[in-house]
Amino acid sequence: MKQNRIGHWIAIILGSLYFVVPLIGTFEFSLRKLRGVYSFEAYRVVLGDPAFQASFLYSVGLACLTIIIGLLLIVPTAYWVQLRLKRLQPFVEFVTLLPLVVPAIVLVFGYLRLYNSSSWLPLTATARGTDILLTFGYVTLALPYMYRSVETGLKSIDVRTLTEAAESLGAGPATILVRIILPNIRSAILSGAFLTFAIVIGEFTFASLLNRPAFGPYLQLIGANRAYEPAALTIMSFAITWACMGIIQVVSRNRAAMRK
Repeated sequence: MKQNRIGHWIAIILGSLYFVVPLIGTFEFSLRKLRGVYSFEAYRVVLGDPAFQASFLYSVGLACLTIIIGLLLIVPTAYWVQLRLKRLQPFVEFVTLLPLVVPAIVLVFGYLRLYNSSSWLPLTATARGTDILLTFGYVTLALPYMYRSVETGLKSIDVRTLTEAAESLGAGPATILVRIILPNIRSAILSGAFLTFAIVIGEFTFASLLNRPAFGPYLQLIGANRAYEPAALTIMSFAITWACMGIIQVVSRNRAAMRK
């Protein structure tokens, strides 16, 4: 037993070093923009760059829109499958996994072929139309993560009993979904939402090929033309992702404590 514990701790320490040491090196390098001293000059330059501000706000807006559309599509679907259509659950799970199987570059070229300026629905003819196409592309990319989070939340509660109890009190489907189901899977929804946010913020392929000013292409552009600023952006991107994961953990723990 002691040998097993020692082996587990060794594996944990080695795994932690594998991830932490490169981050420490990147952070240390990002502080060297001014020769001879450590400073946050690279971070100041990045945060003061109008292109950074515009691209980051653009991606944050698309992330919020992606989360809303994803929830409107996935929560009712997962709820109905869990309640009435158990036989379709394997098929729905297969469909939601397709974005993991089909590469993003294949998806975006398919979108360009279907929705170019000479097609039946020329979404790419205008910037607003391209934004809509990009948003639904992000919804597709986030589908596996959002669906799994919501499905896990629904499986943790007795959906049928809650629905039947609400129906016996005269509640309609919309009332049941909004006032009964959603509050009980709030932590699962937040988990899917933050995972979606992290995906959208760092996505490059869709935004680059659709020629939209998102944060992912901005990261690539800075990385190709600067030295210290890309390191600062890397640390900031990791910080955003970790903050999302931390919020998920806090919400999940608070939810578990409230149930106890």
